[in-house]
Amino acid sequence: MALGIGIDTGGTYTDAVIYDFDSGKVLCSAKALTTHEKLETGIINALSRLNKQYFPKVDIVALSTTLATNACIENKGGRAKLLFFGVEQKVFDMVGKDYGLTDKSDVYLCEKSGDFSGNNTQQPDWDKLFTQLDDWLNDAEGLGIVEVFAASNGAKLEKTAKKMVEERYGIPAVCGHELFYELNSIQRGAGTLLNAKLIPIIKQFLESIKSALEKMHINAPVVVIRSDSTKMSEQYAETKPVETILSGPASSVTGGVNITEEKNCLIIDMGGTTTDVSIVKNGIPLDAYSGVRIGSWKTFVHGVFIDTFGLGGDSTIRVEHGKVVQLPQRMIPLCVAATRWPLINKELEELIDSKKYHSYPLYEFLLLQKSVTGNNSHIIHSKYTKEESELINLLEKQPMPLEKAANASGKDIYTFNTERLESEGVIIRAGLTPTDIMHVKKDFNAFDETASITAVKYILSNIFEETGIEYTQEEFCDMVYDTVKLKLYENIVRILLTDKYPDDFKNGVNEQTMALIRNSYRDRLHKDLPVGFVTDMSLVGIGAPTHIFLPDVAKALGTGCVIPSDAKYANAIGAVVSNVRSVYQIEIRSEYDSSYMVYAPSGRYVTNDFNAAVEYAKKAASEAALKDAQSKGIADNYNIDTQVITNTATAKKGRQIDLGTTVIATVSGNMQYN
Repeated sequence: MALGIGIDTGGTYTDAVIYDFDSGKVLCSAKALTTHEKLETGIINALSRLNKQYFPKVDIVALSTTLATNACIENKGGRAKLLFFGVEQKVFDMVGKDYGLTDKSDVYLCEKSGDFSGNNTQQPDWDKLFTQLDDWLNDAEGLGIVEVFAASNGAKLEKTAKKMVEERYGIPAVCGHELFYELNSIQRGAGTLLNAKLIPIIKQFLESIKSALEKMHINAPVVVIRSDSTKMSEQYAETKPVETILSGPASSVTGGVNITEEKNCLIIDMGGTTTDVSIVKNGIPLDAYSGVRIGSWKTFVHGVFIDTFGLGGDSTIRVEHGKVVQLPQRMIPLCVAATRWPLINKELEELIDSKKYHSYPLYEFLLLQKSVTGNNSHIIHSKYTKEESELINLLEKQPMPLEKAANASGKDIYTFNTERLESEGVIIRAGLTPTDIMHVKKDFNAFDETASITAVKYILSNIFEETGIEYTQEEFCDMVYDTVKLKLYENIVRILLTDKYPDDFKNGVNEQTMALIRNSYRDRLHKDLPVGFVTDMSLVGIGAPTHIFLPDVAKALGTGCVIPSDAKYANAIGAVVSNVRSVYQIEIRSEYDSSYMVYAPSGRYVTNDFNAAVEYAKKAASEAALKDAQSKGIADNYNIDTQVITNTATAKKGRQIDLGTTVIATVSGNMQYN
C-alpha cells in the first residue's frame, strides 16, 4: 500500500487527506481553521483529525497553498528589492507598471549592462555600487537580480551580483536566469521581484509544516505543488516561491478533474479570500501559455490557466451610500473573531447603544496577526514607526475596535493609518463578511452568530440614518448574497468571453462590456431588451461556500451546476495526486549574415548551420530541463520529449518571414518517494 498525505493551507481553512495511490481513493479527510498567527497550529489540528494508524505508512507529504496567491491579490509580502541591470529609467517608467512594478523605491536601476550580442558586458564599479545600495538594502528580506541581456551573455552580471550580495548582506538573492528563460526583461524583473517578496511567506509555511509533521510523528519527504499543478521539492520551493503563486488553485483544478466526470466545464473554487476559475475541455485543463498574471503582477511563471479574483467567504463586505459593496481584501469574519475573543460581542453591543453612526466602518476591529518582537521582546523599531510600534503593543493585549484603536494611538479615525501594517500582514481586520451573513441566514453555523447579527443590526441603523431606507435583516442578507452571485456571474462571463474571443479581448474586458454583463444579470427577468449570456459548459463547484451561491449563477447562465461529494477537499486531493514536470525553452534567431544564434543557458551559441543550431538547442534544453526536474526531486524513471516549432508570418504578396525557431524540452515523471 503506497500512501500519501495531501495538505492544502488556504486563507481560511487547512485541509488534509490520506490518499491510497494503489486504489486511487481517499482513505480519510479533515478540515481545520488556518491559524495565520501560527500556521503550525492549524496544520496540526487538521492532521490530528485523520486516522493516525496510517501515519507510519505514509511515503510522501504533498502541500498546496494559497498563501502566495492571496499575497499577490492583496498586494502583501515581505520587504524585497530588485537590482536591475541594463534598463533605462524612461523605459522602466513607461512599461514597468504594466507588469506589477508599481513601487519605484523597490527597484534600483543600474544602466550598465552590455549589448544584445552578449560580447560587451560592462562590469560596474562593484564596490561603489554596493556602497550606494547599503541603506537601500538595510531592511530587505530578499533581493531579486535581473539583467536585460542575461540570455546573451550567460547572466554574468546576475551571477557576480548574487555572490557579492550574499557575502556582503547575508540575505537571500535569486537571479532572473534561475527562474525564467524568456527574453522579456521587464516581465522577468517583475517575476523575480515577486519571488523575493514571497520568500519569507513560503519559508514560514515550510517551517510550520515540518514542525507539525515532527510533532505528529510523520516521517516522509515534503513536496510542494507548483502553479502548473506539478510537484517540486521543499528545497526548490524555498528559493523559488514564485512557482507557488497558483499552487492552491492548480491543485484545485487537478483535484476537481480527479473527482468529477465532467469533460467540458468550468471548475470554480471559492475559498476564503479568492475564487479561482479554470477551464477544462475534453477532460484537460487549459494552460496559461504566456505566463501567469495575478493581481497586478505579470510573470513568466508556467501554470494551468486560472483566473483568480478577490471573492471568498472572508471578503470584506461594506455599505457605501446605502449600497452593499464587496471588496477583495480578506478580513476575519466577526463570528470567527468573537468565538476566540468574546469581548467583541460586548464592544458591538456598546456600539449599538452609543447610537454613533459614521461613514467609516466602526464595527470593524484590528487584530494582531503576526508577532514582530525581537529576542528581547522589543519591537524592531528600525522597521516600524513609533506610532506603528505603539499600535502593535496595544493589540498584543487584545483586539480593538477601529475608533478606539485610533484614539489610543493619539489619532482620529480620519488620520489613523494602518495600511503598511495590514499590507505586511502584521495586523488584520475583523469585520463583516459573507461568512457572517451565512451565519445570520443559518446556512452555516460553526461560529458565534451573535457578533454577525449585532453587526448587521448596527449597519441597518446606519443605513437608515444616512438614507432613510429601512431594510429588514433578511433583505440586507439577500442583498449581500446577490452581490456575491453577481461577482461570480460577471467574472465567469468575462472569462468565457476572453477564452472565446482572445483577439478581441487580448487587453482584457473593458468597463463598458463589464457594465453590460452586470446589467444582463440584474435584468435577466425583464423582457423588454433581454441580453443573456449562456454556456453549455457546466459549473463544477469546489470549496465550501459554492453550494450556496453557484446554483443560481448556473441557472442565470442556462447551464448545470455540479457539486462533487469530495469538493471540500479537492485542493488536498489535487496536491497528492500530481506528478513532476520541468520545461525548458530555447530560442533560435536568424541573423543578417545568415548565421543562427541560439540563446542557451550558458550564453549564446552561433553557427551557420540551422540543423546544428537545432541539435545544440535540443541538447541544451534537455540538459536544463533535466537539471531542473532533478532539483525538484524527480525519480530516475523519467521521460524526455523535445519539440521544435518554426515561427513564421506572412507579409504582403505572400512572402514568408522567419520569426525564429523555438525548441522546447519537457522532462516528466513521478516524485522520488521513500
